[in-house]
Amino acid sequence: MGPSALQEGETKEEMESYHDLLQASSQLENTLQQVAVPVSLKEVGGYIEKQVAYLSGGRGKDSSVIITLPECSAFSDIPEEALAKVFTYLTLIPRARQPGVKFIIILDRRLDTWASIKTALARIAASFPGNLHLVLVLRPTSFFHRTVTDIGFRFSQDDFMLKMPVVMLSSVTDLLHYISENQLTSEFGGTLDYCHSDWIVLRTAIESFAVTVKDIAQMLQGFGTELAETEVPDKGKAIEYLLENQTAKYRKLKEAIRSVSKEGHRLLSSLETSEKEDDCHWDVKLDWETVQRLLAQLRDMESAFDGFFEKHHLKLHQYLQLLKYEQSFQEMELCLGHLTAQEREFSVAVETLAQTEQALKKLNTLESNAQEVVSRAQIIILHGHQLSANHHFAVALIMQRCNELRHHCDTLNAALRSKHTHLKHTHQLLISLGQAQTWCDDAAYLLANQLVENCQSRLGAQAALKDIEQFLGGAPSILSTGADILKIEYEAVVTPNLQAQIGKTFEKYAAVHQMIENRQTSLRKLADKHVRPIQLVTPRPENPPHSKSPLFSPKHADGLKFTFDLSLPGKRSSRKTPHTRKIEVIHDYQESPGCVSYSLEGDDSPDLLKRHVMRELIETERIYVEELLSVLLGYRAEMDNPELSGLLTPILHSKRDVLFGNLPEIYNFHSRIFLQDLEGCLEAPEGVGAYFLKRKESFQMYECYCQNKPRSDALWRQFSDCAFFQECQKKLEHKLGLDSYLLKPVQRLTKYQLLLKELLKYSTDSEGTSELQEALTAMLDLLKSVNDSMHQISITGYEGDLCELGHVLMQGSFSVWISHKKGPTRMKELARFKPMQRHLFLYERALLFCKRREEHGDGCDKTPSYSFKHCLKMTAVGITENVKGDVKKFEIWYSGREEVYIVQAPTVEVKMAWLNELRRILTNQQKLLRDEAYQHGQMVEHMQLSPPIPESKQQRASVSSEETESGRSSPDPQPHSPKHQHNRRSWPGANQSRGNCEGLEEWSGGPDVFNPSDTDDGVLLAMSPGRYRALADSLQNGPDSITIKCGDNIQLQYEEKGRWLVKNLSRRQEGFVAAASLRLIVGHSSRRHFSRLGDPGNLKVRKLSSP
Repeated sequence: MGPSALQEGETKEEMESYHDLLQASSQLENTLQQVAVPVSLKEVGGYIEKQVAYLSGGRGKDSSVIITLPECSAFSDIPEEALAKVFTYLTLIPRARQPGVKFIIILDRRLDTWASIKTALARIAASFPGNLHLVLVLRPTSFFHRTVTDIGFRFSQDDFMLKMPVVMLSSVTDLLHYISENQLTSEFGGTLDYCHSDWIVLRTAIESFAVTVKDIAQMLQGFGTELAETEVPDKGKAIEYLLENQTAKYRKLKEAIRSVSKEGHRLLSSLETSEKEDDCHWDVKLDWETVQRLLAQLRDMESAFDGFFEKHHLKLHQYLQLLKYEQSFQEMELCLGHLTAQEREFSVAVETLAQTEQALKKLNTLESNAQEVVSRAQIIILHGHQLSANHHFAVALIMQRCNELRHHCDTLNAALRSKHTHLKHTHQLLISLGQAQTWCDDAAYLLANQLVENCQSRLGAQAALKDIEQFLGGAPSILSTGADILKIEYEAVVTPNLQAQIGKTFEKYAAVHQMIENRQTSLRKLADKHVRPIQLVTPRPENPPHSKSPLFSPKHADGLKFTFDLSLPGKRSSRKTPHTRKIEVIHDYQESPGCVSYSLEGDDSPDLLKRHVMRELIETERIYVEELLSVLLGYRAEMDNPELSGLLTPILHSKRDVLFGNLPEIYNFHSRIFLQDLEGCLEAPEGVGAYFLKRKESFQMYECYCQNKPRSDALWRQFSDCAFFQECQKKLEHKLGLDSYLLKPVQRLTKYQLLLKELLKYSTDSEGTSELQEALTAMLDLLKSVNDSMHQISITGYEGDLCELGHVLMQGSFSVWISHKKGPTRMKELARFKPMQRHLFLYERALLFCKRREEHGDGCDKTPSYSFKHCLKMTAVGITENVKGDVKKFEIWYSGREEVYIVQAPTVEVKMAWLNELRRILTNQQKLLRDEAYQHGQMVEHMQLSPPIPESKQQRASVSSEETESGRSSPDPQPHSPKHQHNRRSWPGANQSRGNCEGLEEWSGGPDVFNPSDTDDGVLLAMSPGRYRALADSLQNGPDSITIKCGDNIQLQYEEKGRWLVKNLSRRQEGFVAAASLRLIVGHSSRRHFSRLGDPGNLKVRKLSSP
């Protein structure tokens, strides 16, 4: 990845420095506009030098600026345009310092005529651009010209006064009435020191300095803009050239700034000298302040530029460092990849000792090369950490590269160590086997060389026995271990060939050992007997006396079985003995089956077990977070990589959010929040349940992810062959494709409840158990909610908005029979016919009937869809819990039994779960209606759901049980016949038909609709302790529940939190059973077939309503 790909990494500080430079340049430019004048001295320099007019620096009594027009014989010859420029230049200098200033002109015409004075006044009136306050004219001194001037001025006074105030002065003394003596130059009898040539030099210097400062400011701003807009090259040489070029320009600018600063300081020194000589010279003070301000702002701009250039220069250096580091990383990755390939190709499958030693030699060479490369990689990693410590802008990328290199090095070292260990163990095993073979050969040689004549005597036999015992003392330790134990000890390296060698070695040892035992037996007999010495003729041995015996022909031994005890902490025993576990490990010996069994005895601590589970939860969570990060960085972020843009189709790029869903949101939650929560519970696992409950709402994001998963899978199937995915998988070195990693969130969600169950298993009656149970329930509910929502998105054909029906509460597949009643006639789809298979969706406000279809995908990719068939509003729904003939059936009826649906659940547990949820919805509806009635003050005395009956039989909205005949699809349409009034327990909907419900207006003032009566034809068994006979099966559904079969004798002991403690007398079991399930087991047909054992008449009944 080159620097151009990191252009967005430009630091915020650099941009702020650039803005500071622009701001300083703008302030300097404003100052220059204030002090600069449109007309320069060069344009009017000739006339200024001729002293046509000048600024002496004097001021009038009202601070008006004095402009002096001395005697000039060529005044009348000056063009009007030039004179206007002279006046403009002289007036702009004070106005730039002090806007709105007034001017006084001293017109010295003591040696001139009235005609000249009149012409000068007229030209002044026409050309003077400033606020002319007063014109003081020194009239001619000669008598004639003075008289003419007085007469001429008297007649022309009104004309001039209309244009400008003119005062004729007879002598210089009269000037003192208007201007102080210290504000007049020496030619007018004043004390103001003024040198025209010095003034010209000073003005030239000031203007030159201002122009130079302006040029410098423009150069700084232009160079700063050039730096800001320069694109960083992708090549290292280009960046180095750019650094050299920009540094050279920077140094030239710095030299120019230093030169201008020196010029400004010289000018300041000159102005300060003038100011000391004449403290009242206002212009000098103003010029000094102007130059001082220009210098200060120039310094500010220089400082801002230095800061900006420093940050820009640092950025270029960091780009260059990053480019070189990336190049080093790529080269190192290639080296590590080459070594990893060599390591993978290196085989540790050796059969002989020579092959093992040769493999070890090659592996040592490979390890030496790897160590050298790893050392270089460590240097690169160290360099990366140094860059990070120096606050490199790409610290995240650099640390990622460091981690990748460290991971590669660790993986390579671990693989090499593993193979080195494998070869070492193999080498050790082969050496031991060789030593054992040699020992067996030496044993055979020893026995063969024990001459018979030497052993006939007692001493000879004892000597032979001693030799054998000494030889046995030097037996290799491997022979005392046993073949099976040796195979277990070297299990990681044992191959079929090595296993055969081990078998042959121990077969040979068995044969030799048998020979040695036989020889020892014979020699002991000889050593114990006193035998008369006789002369023996020893036959010639078949083998030479100094040659080793040939290899023995091995025999196949039987399988061996060893049983021993080991201490294995952290595992709970499941056997009857609480502290001992027998573990058997079976291992084949040659072709004969054998076994080795281990026994574990130990006491498992629940706290230790909890910590083990908690550690697994944390470790798997870390792995999960790392996998999510690898997908987001290695696939999702790479979609914006220009280098891979050619491999990515535009359609796939635009559908990135469809492919990955809200995976970034899930990663942020787990990496920033939930992983820290879990890590804080390592030493206190019982507290993890509280964190699951605390983050319960956050886990809802998985529902969004799972709902998007089918779209993501479809998109993946369409583009799975894209070269982009293959390239990313290759870079990440993933063995599995992206689709496997996109399945990780779904798998992780199911993992949580398993780990919570394990924690709960070891946390009985300890602190935090209730939170763990609640957390487990919450995660199971989440899984159910996700599953239900996944099914919901596959519903087709429903014209309305499913969101208006509320949340999906339950969904499942059922067999359904339907019965319709239309007017006086009734159409039935009889139960004896084949039922319809329907998938039911229970919402808060409606019940949907759908037909499941397999339409999408092929093979394992098939996804079901649900074709909408019918919708029942819950406000018009009623239920009947039991239907005769099948404990798994129940009724759902609609609009006063206009439509009756007999539903058969797959199990009794599913039926009870649906009935509980339906009952809860209908109960809530009844409560809402009752509350509304109270709020509107429209309480009624009675709400009758059947024709009028005595007050003792008021209408109820309670659950009833109706047993329909197995041959019919629904109860009789006459709800009040005695036949069907009996044994009915039903839940009517909140909005019944008019014939069944008199309306909300009449539902007030009477007995509570939930208050049962004491007498009715239908009865509901109220469970009480005693003995009963089960009429239905109930399977065990929990650790503390029991199994009950039809016909078992059971004893109800007491009820606790909606469950009964039941003792199965037939099966000698005891456990808890839910009250709702127990009612099905012993009470669903109690009216006809059942009475409590020993107490047939003790049935507690309550009034039941008919639909």
